[in-house]
Amino acid sequence: MNTGPNRILDDLAKLLTDAAGAAQGVRREVEGAVKAQIERLVNSMDLVSREEFEAVREMAVKAREENDALAARLAELEAAKAPAAPARAAKTGSAKK
Repeated sequence: MNTGPNRILDDLAKLLTDAAGAAQGVRREVEGAVKAQIERLVNSMDLVSREEFEAVREMAVKAREENDALAARLAELEAAKAPAAPARAAKTGSAKK
């Protein structure tokens, strides 16, 4: 028969084990409630998913590259056209005389 200090220690160990199990159960419930609340909050906001963000980012990078290429092409065309413009202006200026 288990009596004396050993029985008290056994009962105390059982009580602590039960309390730890209950604490873990409460922890799981609190985590679930907090997670559900956060999901509701995030869903109520106008947020985009990571996949949507990355897709739009790639589109923006591509558009910027195309814009840079077009700007360079425009600069080339303007540079090629620039010397001819003063010659034409000189011709039209002399034609007015």
